[in-house]
Amino acid sequence: MDTPTEPATAEPAAQPPSSATPAPRKRRRARWILALALVLGAIAWGVGFYWSREPDVLWVVAETPEGERAAVGYATAHTLVDVIDWLLTKPGGFLSNDVTPPGLWLDNMPSFELGVLTQCRDLARVLRNYHSRSQSQSIEDDDLAAAEPALNTDSASWLFPAAEVRYREAADFLTSYETRLTDSNSADAQFYARSDNLREWLAVVELRLGSLSQRLSASVGQTRVNTDLGGAPSGAAAREGPGDVIVKTSYFKVDDVFYEARGTAWALLLFLRATQFDFERTLEDKNAVVSLRQIIRELEEGLAPIRSPIILNGQGFGMLPNHSLVLASYLSRAHSAVADLRSLLEQG
Repeated sequence: MDTPTEPATAEPAAQPPSSATPAPRKRRRARWILALALVLGAIAWGVGFYWSREPDVLWVVAETPEGERAAVGYATAHTLVDVIDWLLTKPGGFLSNDVTPPGLWLDNMPSFELGVLTQCRDLARVLRNYHSRSQSQSIEDDDLAAAEPALNTDSASWLFPAAEVRYREAADFLTSYETRLTDSNSADAQFYARSDNLREWLAVVELRLGSLSQRLSASVGQTRVNTDLGGAPSGAAAREGPGDVIVKTSYFKVDDVFYEARGTAWALLLFLRATQFDFERTLEDKNAVVSLRQIIRELEEGLAPIRSPIILNGQGFGMLPNHSLVLASYLSRAHSAVADLRSLLEQG
């Protein structure tokens, strides 16, 4: 007798092996990555914003420390050292040669640094060639002769040599000059506060301000008459330029020129305040103190706080302001005042 067979039960279908992360886990991972990127971006933005803040005007020290001899030139030398020290020790340090984020992404503060550095180089050159020498055939000061080329190191150099290392060397040389200037050795460092020496520096300042005023004004684009040989009927140029010249700053360079001009104004303001102390007798003799104070006032107005999150580049008399033109107006007036001061110092 045959035994009844049990009905066959259907076996469950085999599940394919899971080779991928379930969709919910993928979405969670993507959200975590996005959140981490946002947090890192916010931190980088915050650090960059902090590093890009413009400095307050430094205090110009006119009195030598107790125990040192009061000396003409101390304010100028000490202020130059302070400005170089600010370049190297400010938040973020020196940014112009950064090759890593967030300094790599920043451009406003590096442009500001360029303006400051240019003024430091100009003053160091004048200190070496004029302020510290009694006449053209006198021997130059060794510390100043070493400080000037150190300051002229390319600001973009980050290795062999690093710009910061060379600028720190320049500050050390200038500090040595300052120390010798205030010691008791009568045959040591010198500083001659004469009107001809002051005119030499102001001539360089005048050129810098004139160039920056033109570059700032070019933010809106201008057609300018070529005046290269104006007033020189027998003059000649290596190349003949067109009668009219169209000048316009690239849209992507407007903020760079603006912050370079702000850096120039900031450093120049400090150096002029030091000049007011060191050249006090010369300025009073020429009745030129008020002329120097007017230059300082124009620079102070040009350094007023910026109330806009971006540098606006409105067109002339349009609805939007143009920050470059506003700053150009202050620098142009400072340029004219410098020219007047130089003319006043040339008078007997």
